[in-house]
Amino acid sequence: MRVLVLLTVTLVVACTCVFFPFVLRGKELLWGKTRESHIDNILEESRRMVDTAIYNTMERNLKKRDTISPAQLLSFSKLPEPTSGAISRAAEIMETSLQVMKRNVHLELKQSQHPTDGLSEDLLKVIANMSGCLPYMQPPKCPNTCLANKYRLITGACNNRDHPRWGASNTALARWLPPIYEDGFSQPRGWNPDFLYNGFPLPPVREVTRQVIQVSNEAVTEDDQYSDLLMVWGQYIDHDIAFTPQSTSKAAFSGGVDCQMTCENQNPCFPIQLPAKAAWEADAACLPFYRSPAACGTGDQSANSGNLSKATPRQQMNGLTSFLDASTVYGSSPASEKQLRNWTSTEGLLLVNARHRDAGRAYLPFAPPPAPAACAPEPGAHGAARSPCFLAGDGRASEVPSLAAVHTLWLREHNRLAAALKALNAHWSADTAYQEARKVVGALHQIITMRDYVPKILGPKAFGQYVGSYEGYDSTANPTVSNVFSTAAFRFGHATVHPLVRRLDAHFQEHPDLPRLWLHEAFFRPWRLIQGGYNEWREFCGLPRLETPADLSTAVADRTVVDRIVDLYKHPDNIDVWLGGLAEDFLPGARTGPLFACIIGKQMKALRDGDRFWWENRPVFTDAQRHELKRHSLSRVICDNTGLTQVPVDAFQVGRFPQDFESCEGIPGMDLEAWRETFVQDDKCGFPEKVENGDFVHCEESGRRVLVYFCRHGYELQGQEQITCTQEGWDFQPPTCKDVDECGDRVHPPCHPSAQCRNTKGSFQCVCTDPYVLGDDGRTCVDSGRLPRASWVSIALGALVVIGLGALTWTVICRW
Repeated sequence: MRVLVLLTVTLVVACTCVFFPFVLRGKELLWGKTRESHIDNILEESRRMVDTAIYNTMERNLKKRDTISPAQLLSFSKLPEPTSGAISRAAEIMETSLQVMKRNVHLELKQSQHPTDGLSEDLLKVIANMSGCLPYMQPPKCPNTCLANKYRLITGACNNRDHPRWGASNTALARWLPPIYEDGFSQPRGWNPDFLYNGFPLPPVREVTRQVIQVSNEAVTEDDQYSDLLMVWGQYIDHDIAFTPQSTSKAAFSGGVDCQMTCENQNPCFPIQLPAKAAWEADAACLPFYRSPAACGTGDQSANSGNLSKATPRQQMNGLTSFLDASTVYGSSPASEKQLRNWTSTEGLLLVNARHRDAGRAYLPFAPPPAPAACAPEPGAHGAARSPCFLAGDGRASEVPSLAAVHTLWLREHNRLAAALKALNAHWSADTAYQEARKVVGALHQIITMRDYVPKILGPKAFGQYVGSYEGYDSTANPTVSNVFSTAAFRFGHATVHPLVRRLDAHFQEHPDLPRLWLHEAFFRPWRLIQGGYNEWREFCGLPRLETPADLSTAVADRTVVDRIVDLYKHPDNIDVWLGGLAEDFLPGARTGPLFACIIGKQMKALRDGDRFWWENRPVFTDAQRHELKRHSLSRVICDNTGLTQVPVDAFQVGRFPQDFESCEGIPGMDLEAWRETFVQDDKCGFPEKVENGDFVHCEESGRRVLVYFCRHGYELQGQEQITCTQEGWDFQPPTCKDVDECGDRVHPPCHPSAQCRNTKGSFQCVCTDPYVLGDDGRTCVDSGRLPRASWVSIALGALVVIGLGALTWTVICRW
C-alpha cells in the first residue's frame, strides 16, 4: 500500500513538473499572440490618429492657399523637407503608440494579479519598426571607400567614425543639462496652468513680451559699429546648423480639433494665451502655436546604446546637419540635394532660375510642385494666388530679402567655383567638380563665421575663453547642436533685427525709387529680389546664480527692466534662459552678455573641434589650398558675384561711402591654381567610362588611381562600387545604376494608402483620383472640394440632352 501511495505521489509530481510548464507556456503563447494583436491594433489606431490630423491639416491648407496670413506664412517656413517629414510622422506615430501602451501597462499593474514587466526592448523594437522609426534610430552604414576621408556625406553622418550619428541630420538635438518637463517626460513648462514654480505660476508669454521685450519702432537704434549684414549672417548660419521642424499636423491627434481654433493644450497644439485686454483686441483668447515632433527613439542616449527600453525624456529633432557645411546651399538629405543639382551639367553646377536673371547673373530656382506656392505675389500681378518660393538648401530662404540675397550669393559662388575648377581639371567628372566646389564653399562658411563673425558677437575676451585657437580634430568632442543654443542663445539675433528694411543704390544711398519697407512687408516676398530656466544655465557656465533683485541688477543695469522681470516671474529661478540672457548687459566689444557668450562660444568650439572635415584639419586641404582659403572673404564673394565694384574690406563693419570702401580690384581672393591636378593618361586604364544615372569621383589609394562610383538618388548600384587601376587595367568593370522601385516597399510605402503609387525613372509619383488632389506632403490625397470631372461631363451631357429634347419638341409643335 505504501509503495502504491509513493508511486502515486511520484506520478503526480512528475506530471506537475512535466505538464504544468506546457500549460503555462501555452497560456504565455496565447497571451503573447493576443498582446501582439493588441500592439498591431494600437499602432494602427495611432497611425490613423496621426494621419487623420495631418489629412485635416492639408485639407484646410488647400482651402486657404489663396489667402495670405502671417500664420500661414510662418507655417510654411516650418514645413520639413520630405525626409524630415517622413521621420516626423514616424516619430509622432511611435510617440502616440507608446503613450497608449504605457497607459495600458499602468492599468495592468493596477488590475492584474500577474502584472507585466513593462515595455520590453523587443516590444519597443517592434513598435519602432512598425511606426517607421527604427531605421532612423540605428547607426548609419558608413562608407569604406577612399572617399571616406575626402568628402563629407550630405546627411552629416559618419563624420565621427565611432559615433556616426553625431551631428547628422534628423537626429536629436544635444542636451547639455537635463530637460525640465512638468510630467518629467514630455509636458513642457507652462503646459499645466495650475503648475507652480517655486510657489508661483509662470507669467503669460505675451505679458513677458509686452512688459519686457516690446519697444516702439522709433526706439530701435542703428548699430554704430557693425552693418546689418552681421545680423543677416547670424540668421543665415543659424539656418545652416539648426532647424526644428513643426509638427506635421496642425490638429490635435486626440479628437482632431483644429489648432487654429482651440485654446486648450492638446498635443501638438500649444496655444499662446492672451491677457483679457489683448484677447478682446485680437478677437481671440489665444494665438495658435504648435509643438515640434519628438525625435525618433526619444533620445540620443537610448538610440546610441541600443537600450530602447530605457525611458528617456522627449527630445527635439534637428532636421539639418549640425556642421558648418553650407547645407543652406546643398541641403541635408539626398532627396533635397537631388532637387538642387543641375544633373545635365558637366561642370557640377547647381540649378538656377529659368525665368529670371539679374543682368545675366543667376537667381535661386523656384520650388517645384507639390510644394505649396506660399509666397506673396508682386503687387498688381494677375490673380491673387501666391507665387512659388525660392528653392534652396534650407526652406526658409524666402523669409526676408536679405536672407534670400545671401542664399543667392552662395548659389552663384558655387557655380563660379565649379566652372573654374572644371576648367582647370578637364579630366574631372561632373561630381568631382561639384564635390570640390562644395568643399571650398563649406570651408568659406567656416572661415567667415569663426574668423569674422563669432569674435564680434562674443567679444575678444569671451572668444579666447570659450573658443580659443584651433588645436586639431577632437574625436571626443560631440558637434551636435544643443537644444539651448538652437532655441535660446542663438536667438539673441531676433532682438537685433531692425523694423525697417532699407534698399540702396549702387552708391549705397537710399534708392529714390525703392523706399524703405517695414519688416512685415518684406516677409516671404521673393519677388522683391527679382523685382529652460536661466539660473541653471548661469551655473552651467560658471557664472554666479542671481537669487535676489540686487543680484539681477549686477547683470542687467537697467533697473526698470529688473523690476519688470521680478514682477512677472516672482522668483529668479523662474526666469527663462532666453529672456534672462537677452536682458544681460553686453560684454566689452560684444553683442551678447556673459551667458549667451558662454553658450554660443561652447557650441562654436564643439562645431569646430568635433568636425573631422573642418578646413584647418590637415588631411582636408593641402597647405597651399589652406593658404589660399585664408585670403578669401565675404567681401570677395560679393565682388565676384554681384555688380558691385566697391565694398568694405570687412563686410560686417559699418562704413561710409566712398571713403570706407575699397575697389574690388584691391580685395584679395583665392588663386585656384592650388587645386590644379596633374592627370597622366596611361594606356593601361585610360579614361573611365561614364555611367548612366550615376557618376564617379577619383582618388588615390596606395599610390594607385581609384574610382568610386555612385548612383543618383532613386537608383541603386549594381556591381563594384570602387575599382582600381592595376598593371592589367581596371580590376573590375564599371557598375551600372538600376532604378529603385520605391512603390515595391510594402513595409514603409512612399505614398499614403489614399494615393496610388506609380514608379518613375529615379523616383515615384503619388497619384490621386479625381476630385482628390495631392496635399502639401506630396504623398496624401485630400478632397479638393469640387465635383469630379466625370460629374461635370455628366451634367454637361444631361444639359445637352435636355436642350436637344426641348428644341426637338419645340420644332415638332411649331411645325404641327
